[in-house]
Amino acid sequence: MCPSPLRILYVTAEASPYAKVGGLADVAGSLPKSLRELGHDVRVIMPRYGRISPEIYRLEPALDVFQVPLPGGDEPASLLKTDLDGSVPVYMVESEHYFGREGIYGYPDDGERFIFFCRAALEAVRMLNWSPDIVHCNDWHTAIIPSMVKTTYDKDPIYAGAATVFTIHNLAYHGIFDQKILAMTGLGGGFLRPQIGGNSDQIDLMSQGILYAEVVNTVSPTYAQEILTPEYGEGLDAVLKYRKARIFGILNGLDTDFFNPATDPHLTVQYDLESLERKIENKLALQREGNMKEDPAVPIVGIVSRLADQKGFDLLESIIEPLLVETGLQLVLLGTGDQHYQDLFRRIGQRYAGQVAIALTFDVGLAQRIYAGADMFLMPSRYEPCGLGQMIAMRYGTIPVVRRTGGLADTVADYQPASREGNGFVFENYTSQAFFVAIIRGIEAYRRPAEWRLLQTRGMETDFTWAASAQRYVHLYQKALEFKLTG
Repeated sequence: MCPSPLRILYVTAEASPYAKVGGLADVAGSLPKSLRELGHDVRVIMPRYGRISPEIYRLEPALDVFQVPLPGGDEPASLLKTDLDGSVPVYMVESEHYFGREGIYGYPDDGERFIFFCRAALEAVRMLNWSPDIVHCNDWHTAIIPSMVKTTYDKDPIYAGAATVFTIHNLAYHGIFDQKILAMTGLGGGFLRPQIGGNSDQIDLMSQGILYAEVVNTVSPTYAQEILTPEYGEGLDAVLKYRKARIFGILNGLDTDFFNPATDPHLTVQYDLESLERKIENKLALQREGNMKEDPAVPIVGIVSRLADQKGFDLLESIIEPLLVETGLQLVLLGTGDQHYQDLFRRIGQRYAGQVAIALTFDVGLAQRIYAGADMFLMPSRYEPCGLGQMIAMRYGTIPVVRRTGGLADTVADYQPASREGNGFVFENYTSQAFFVAIIRGIEAYRRPAEWRLLQTRGMETDFTWAASAQRYVHLYQKALEFKLTG
C-alpha cells in the first residue's frame, strides 16, 4: 500500500477487453489494475465505440448528456461507466456522431474524433468533481491533452495541480492531420507546432504529447534510447532529443492470470513448471489441428503476429522455403495484415501442406494453443517498442527467436551453449541470413534435451508480472509531479 495514494486518470483510445487493435489495449487493461492493487485511485476513460455492447459490459449511465465546448460550437456527449474486473472504474465517452461506428480507427475524420474525445474526457471528469493528480495519456489519440491541461484548463481547480504523463506505445503512428483540426482544440497562437517534413500545413499530434507532457515514457528501456536516433525516431528524433531529459523507458508487464498454462482453458492439457513434460501433449494436439505429421521429434516454430514489414516478414519471406526444405521443421502461423504476406503464406500453406499450418485470421484460442504447442516462437522485428509475444512464449515454455531491438532486447538474452546463459536466440543485423542462423542455432539446441529443458525452465521462471512495472510507473508519476512544481 502506497503511503500517499495518487489519483490517476488513465486516458486511452482502447482497452482490453472492450476494444482492442494492438498492445495499447493490453496495457490499458492491465496496468490500471496493478496500480489499484498498489493502493492508488486509478480511473480509465475511453470512447464507447459502436462495437462495445452496453449489455455485455454492463455499462450504466454516469453522466446525462453534457455539452463539450468547442470553438465551432458545443457538441453533446454522455458518459457511461463499468468496472474493470470489479476494481477499476472505466468511463466511456458516448457520442453517436464521432464514435457510433463499428470500427475504432481508419476514418477520414479521425483527427476530429480524438480531439473531441480528449476535450470530452476532460470535461466529463470536471463534472464528476474528481481531481486527478496525474493525467496519463497514451499515443497520438490523447497527445493533445497535455497542451489542453497547460492552456485551456491551467486555472481550473480540477486540473491546476495535475501533472501529465505521455506514453509512446508505437512511434510509427503519429496522428498527422491538416492543421485546420487545431481549430477544434481552442489552443492559442503560442502553441508550438513543429513542422513535419517541412510541411507547415500539417500537425503531428504525437509531437504535442512529447513536447508538453511533464514526462514521456516508452514501453521498454531500449526503445526509449532507440527513438532518439534517426533510424527509429520516425522523423521525431529532433523533438525527442530536445526532451531527452524527460524521456524514460518502462517495460510492459504481462497479464499472468490470463497467460497461464496451468489454467488456460484453450489448451488440450494444462501444465506448469512442475509438470512441463505435459507440454508435449499440446504439441501433438497442435500438429493434429494443423493437419501436420504427429511427431514429437520434429521442431515446431510458431508465429502469432500482424503480417507487416515491421514484424520482420520481409526477412522470413526470403528464407521460409529453404528452412522448410533443409530442416524439415513445421510452421504454424496465425495472423492477418498486408495482402502481400497473406498471399505469400496462403501459397506456402498450399505448397507445403502437412508441414505448414496457416490461419489468416485471429483466434484467441488458437493463439494460446500455438504458444503452448510450439517449440520456438519467431519475432524477427525490424523494431519492437516492447512486444508481448516473446514474454507469452516464455511463460508457456516456448523459446523465442528474436532480433535485438526494443523490448525484445530487454527481455531475451542470447543463449550461449558454453556457459548455458541466456533464454532465447537473438540476432542483431537485420538480414535474412542472420535470422536463418538464429533459427538453426535454435534447432541445434532443441536436439539437446537437457539444454532445451533448461531454456524452457528459465523462461517459465522469469517474472513478467505487472507488479514491478506498475511500481516504476508510480515513481514516474512522482517525477512528473516534481517537474510540475519546478517547471
